Amino acid sequence: MLQQPARTRIKICGLKSVEMALAAANAGADTIGLVFHARSPRCVELDRALEIRDALPAFVDITALFMDEPQERVAEVVDRLGPECLQFHGAETPDFCEQWGRAYIKALPMGDLSTVREILDYAARYRSSRGFLFDSHSAGRQGGSGDTFDWSRIPSDFPHPLILAGGLNPQNVARAITELRPWAVDVSSGVERERGVKDTALMQQFCQEVFRADHPC
Repeated sequence: MLQQPARTRIKICGLKSVEMALAAANAGADTIGLVFHARSPRCVELDRALEIRDALPAFVDITALFMDEPQERVAEVVDRLGPECLQFHGAETPDFCEQWGRAYIKALPMGDLSTVREILDYAARYRSSRGFLFDSHSAGRQGGSGDTFDWSRIPSDFPHPLILAGGLNPQNVARAITELRPWAVDVSSGVERERGVKDTALMQQFCQEVFRADHPC
């Protein structure tokens, strides 16, 4: 099990333009989440994703998000974009997630998992996942809804890197970090001025609140 992290990593997800990706990086994001699920309002075209990748500064990487996409779609993104990390948000099997030769994280659908045993059993299936993203969605539903879930349902001794998502925003992220000490936090709708459109000031506020929680006065 990881020790308590010295700082909380930040993923800002659902970016669709070079301008907003750079604003996220400048605010303090460690990784930029690019969505490749066609039904999402945050889905980005692959050519635009390549422009974003080429504009990012050093030490800010890309996480590519998929939800039950065809194998050919994932292969195209992996081959052309070369993201550092893959995120699987649907019902993908462990074999599907592992076949790409890339680090990946798996989302846990907290809308479906009601007990500690269910959570631990779900995670145990994906032994090679580099972390688990706790989100408020149910299986088959997209993330980015802005809904929260009861954080007390997260096992206190969860033995893997914990990535917290689901309804985070500048108003509650510091409390989440103080209570849970996650490895990372993941935000999308909580830093948008309208659905699918990020707001620079909200991204800055979110990151500042993460920094404040990590280093309280």
